[in-house]
Amino acid sequence: MIAAAVLAGAAAIPASATPPKPGPELKAGPPKVAAGTAANPCGMYVGAFDAAGNTGGADVVATRPPTAQPFEDPIKVFPVKESATWYFSALTAESWWYGKVISGTGLYSAEMRWDGVEPEPVVSSKRIGGGWDRFTQIEESDAAFVSKPHSYLYGLRDDGVLFRWDTNGFKSLGSYPGFSAVKTMAIISETGTYDTLLATTRGGALYTIRIPLTSPMKPIVKPVRTRTWQGFESIVAYKCGTQSTLLTAVDHDTDSAYLYAVGHANGTATLIEGLGKIPTPFPGVTHFAMTGEGEDLFGE
Repeated sequence: MIAAAVLAGAAAIPASATPPKPGPELKAGPPKVAAGTAANPCGMYVGAFDAAGNTGGADVVATRPPTAQPFEDPIKVFPVKESATWYFSALTAESWWYGKVISGTGLYSAEMRWDGVEPEPVVSSKRIGGGWDRFTQIEESDAAFVSKPHSYLYGLRDDGVLFRWDTNGFKSLGSYPGFSAVKTMAIISETGTYDTLLATTRGGALYTIRIPLTSPMKPIVKPVRTRTWQGFESIVAYKCGTQSTLLTAVDHDTDSAYLYAVGHANGTATLIEGLGKIPTPFPGVTHFAMTGEGEDLFGE
């Protein structure tokens, strides 16, 4: 059961059969959800780490069918179990990617920095804390241009408790139980009053988890779909337009991924269009969004 106490009378999560291939929501007919234009389609960077900590992923474009350019020249970081979003920043000569990862029992702030001279980046990390081997998912909300700017990290522990921290000083902002059915999740909204996670369950359901910024932490959960999403071990989201979401869903068993255009989330009325299988392998133990600083999401 996923946060049953806040489902406001919704039915229990049903079991579901194996998702049809090539994935759910694939229907013939005209587009239902905006994914950019034919001349200027939406796109997203999807990063990955393999078990040894080598980078991977691809530049995915929402053409119909989707197209993708795999990232070249893998960079060795260190063994990574799970990763939140990575952000890009640059000065005149230097540029760098940075993000939070779980490695072993620790949570780390990791960085890959180019000095503008050497072709290879310098990889560095700072340990934030221990006890993270029990966490199965982490997601970061870095909301800059909203009424209440914030940088929060959400972590899902293996007993179904969802935690929130303020990354400025890494202060605890509470927790909430009831999410043991969640398999994978991605941030889709970062506003001045709430953050929203999109989550799949082991039973195949797709849910939004809206988390008001107020305290105590009280998530609001809404079903979006009730079946066919259990085949994915990673979902990665990025904005398309002002209110829609481009979603890459990865099946680790087959190293394959599918692209979806998701309308502004509105429970079971949410429009989802399957754009097709992404035509490149998607290996890795974890997949994550790669974005610029201050690109606030508004998918729900």
